[in-house]
Amino acid sequence: TVQPNIYHFFADATITQSSDAKQKELNKCNQLELKGLESIAPLVRSVEETPEPIATEVCGTIPTWIRGSLLRNGPGKFEFGNQHYNHWFDGMAMLHQFKIEDGKVTYRSRFLQSDAYKKNSERNRIMVSEFGTVAMPDPCKNFFLRFLSRFEMIEATDNASVSFVKYKGDCFVSTETNYMYRVDPESLETQNKVDWTKFIAVNMATAHPHTEPDGTTYNMGNSYGRKGALYNIIKVPPMKNNPEETLEGAKVLCSIVPADKARPSYYHSFAMSENYVVFIEQSIKMDLLKIVTAKLRGKGISEGIYWDPKQDTVFHLVDKHTGQTSSVKFHTKALSVFHQINAYEEDGFLMLDMCCSDNGEAINTYLIQNLRKSGEALDQAYNNMYRVFPRRFVLPLNVTNDTPTGVNLNTRPASSATSFKTAIDKVVCQFEDLHGEDLYEYGGLEFPQINYSKFNTRPYRYFYGCGFRHLVGDSLLKIDLEGKKVKVWYQKGLFPSEPVFIPSPDAVEEDDGVILSVVVTPTEDKSTFLLVLNAKTWEELGRAEVPVNIPYGFHGTFNPTA
Repeated sequence: TVQPNIYHFFADATITQSSDAKQKELNKCNQLELKGLESIAPLVRSVEETPEPIATEVCGTIPTWIRGSLLRNGPGKFEFGNQHYNHWFDGMAMLHQFKIEDGKVTYRSRFLQSDAYKKNSERNRIMVSEFGTVAMPDPCKNFFLRFLSRFEMIEATDNASVSFVKYKGDCFVSTETNYMYRVDPESLETQNKVDWTKFIAVNMATAHPHTEPDGTTYNMGNSYGRKGALYNIIKVPPMKNNPEETLEGAKVLCSIVPADKARPSYYHSFAMSENYVVFIEQSIKMDLLKIVTAKLRGKGISEGIYWDPKQDTVFHLVDKHTGQTSSVKFHTKALSVFHQINAYEEDGFLMLDMCCSDNGEAINTYLIQNLRKSGEALDQAYNNMYRVFPRRFVLPLNVTNDTPTGVNLNTRPASSATSFKTAIDKVVCQFEDLHGEDLYEYGGLEFPQINYSKFNTRPYRYFYGCGFRHLVGDSLLKIDLEGKKVKVWYQKGLFPSEPVFIPSPDAVEEDDGVILSVVVTPTEDKSTFLLVLNAKTWEELGRAEVPVNIPYGFHGTFNPTA
């Protein structure tokens, strides 16, 4: 971990690592260069849906106290006719269910019946633009109509392929536009389409909301108007007045003005502690002019998203109870962040734990053509990527006009993170690593998960994730923050997905429970299985083998049986 003595003040009153120390740190974070990576092309190929439940073959033992369904979301179809999607995020949403009962598991899957999926299927061509793919004009139209169609705005897709989320007790699938779909978690049938813009003045919402124990849900979404963009904190009440309700009662808790209204930051998620929502205004930017003219230029929306290493990353704190935004802004160097681990308050500080990279160009790496590469081209695609590592920032909550400058405000003796006040409303922060040297060997960590129901917004000890010695996760990791030790589940040729923690019914300790992860392999046909690990010992308890092919997906959740 970089210590405070490598800092010095520059004339612009910022604190920066010395160039030698910075380069040394970057080299260490990205020292893992690999050769001979196996092709994972079969993990990003289209598959057929399995709408009726099928039995799996259980090897080992699956605890009988696990009763419910692991629900997973991700792309499952990557072309229509002879037209192919360009980006991994573009594939049509496929919903997966692993239903667990009495130690047995059944599997089913369905394509989300979104308008995008139905339009594409009816014409057997890509009719709706996605993140990295622009729908080309219909060749059946005459030249003049095809020309005019170039000037139409790209319509937001309703291909909700990122995650399963809950609002007011109902199950939805979500992406990063203004559309969600309510789905039946038992049958996976698509129910009704929900548009955020019908309830509040936002143009999109993330697929990673946070939920309080009482069911109150927080999310974030941008709004775009004549005066530019705003970041908005959204609050959704926990209860319904009638069964048909979806987002009624939602409100914008507060709005945050971007540093550059024409180029706001891209964000995939946000953090939440007991009393604060923490928005990370990172150095991945969206060029709104390029985005609104994307169709005219025949480009996907992704062309308007870029990495700006000259921009600080800024943490904004919003009081959940009053909606007031702190006047003090917390700055750090340019970072990219997709997922937070946890955030909690203790002794006048807010601990912000998240998975960070020192470069924000990874979005462009996940083009389907890269994921389907082999040989040296695949090795090069992986080795050019910056790794993602778990890090902690310690934000002092009681910064006033009397707080001294030039003094490390982080007085927690066990923490090497630093926070220096450099102006009346500015604190510059440097992280501490939440891992030991051994994590470099496993390619860093992403898709972080915790014992959410008991320890979200609270001090915690364990988190789980995927190790990345490939373009997708190839191991399951457990990190113990006491000693920053790592436990690893790895089997060559197997690619596990995001781990989901389920506490045991008689849990006493934080890690009493199991981890569920869907594991796929590109080398054998129909060789997917649901893996069950003892979360405490990290030993395999059992697996349920599925006789159909499943692509590598994004996010999931466990829906317990009532």
